[in-house]
Amino acid sequence: MFRLAPQTLSKSNPARFFALSKNPVIPALASQKRMKIYTRTGDKGTSALYTGERRPKDDAIFEALGNVDELSSYLGLAREFCDDSNNGLSENLEKIQCILLDVGANVATPRGSASEYKRNRTEFDVDGSLVLELEEWIDELDKSLEPLKNFILPSGGKAASTLHVARNICRSAERKIVPLISDNIADASVGKYVNRLSDYLFTAARFAAKIDGKPERIYKKP
Repeated sequence: MFRLAPQTLSKSNPARFFALSKNPVIPALASQKRMKIYTRTGDKGTSALYTGERRPKDDAIFEALGNVDELSSYLGLAREFCDDSNNGLSENLEKIQCILLDVGANVATPRGSASEYKRNRTEFDVDGSLVLELEEWIDELDKSLEPLKNFILPSGGKAASTLHVARNICRSAERKIVPLISDNIADASVGKYVNRLSDYLFTAARFAAKIDGKPERIYKKP
C-alpha cells in the first residue's frame, strides 16, 4: 500500500503538502531546492485539502486533523517516558504515530468528492489488519494485568498518566471523525481504528503503571 508522506501536519495547516511516494521520503529533503516552511497561503484563514479544495481553517475536517495531530504529539511525549521506564511500549507507539499520518490523509481526502486516484491513494485499513493488530496488542498486555474491579483514575506514573492524556485526546479525535464518516468524508475504517486505539492506550497506560511499580488510583465516593 502506498503511504502518504506529509511534509507537515500541524493544527494551523493540517493538510499542507501531502506528497505521494512509494517510499515515505519528504520531497524537500530529496530535492536540491530547499522548500520553505511557511507558504503564506493560509494567511486569509483557509487551508487546502489533499484534493486541492480550500476550506476555512475552522472547518470540521481541520478540527479532526488537529485532534489527530495533537494525539500524535502526546504519543511522542509518552514515548519519551516509556523509553525512560524501558517498558517496551515505544516501538508500538511509534508505529501508531506513523499510522495516524495515514488517518489524517484519509480525513483530508473527502471520499465523496475526491478523484478515484486520490481515494485509492488514501485508502485506510481496507482489510482490517491494523485494527486486528491493536486488538492483539491489547490482549497481550491485558494478560499481565489484574482484572478491573473499580473505576481507575488517570494515574500510575509519568508514562501511564501521559498515555491516559493521549487516550482522552484519541476520544476527542473520534468525536470529530464520526460526523465526517456520516458525511462520506472519511472512511468508516478510520473511525474503527481510532475507537480501538483508545482501548489500546487505556490498556497500555495500565501496563506502564505496573512496570513502573506505581499504584493505580481508584475512584472513591467522596
